[in-house]
Amino acid sequence: MLERLERIEALDRAGADRPTLLAELRGLLVDAEAWSKAEGGDAGQRAVDNLRSALARDMIAV
Repeated sequence: MLERLERIEALDRAGADRPTLLAELRGLLVDAEAWSKAEGGDAGQRAVDNLRSALARDMIAV
């Protein structure tokens, strides 16, 4: 997940187009869900829920 976050930040700094950023953000959500199921427990699920809410708030369909 950290590598994907770094990639998203680098793409954003480089001025990547919205579809590219959205694809990476959706991938981050998938990664976060997998992590939460494997290791995250309640805190991990809350983190995934918060990420999903943040994406929804920004009108990004996930």
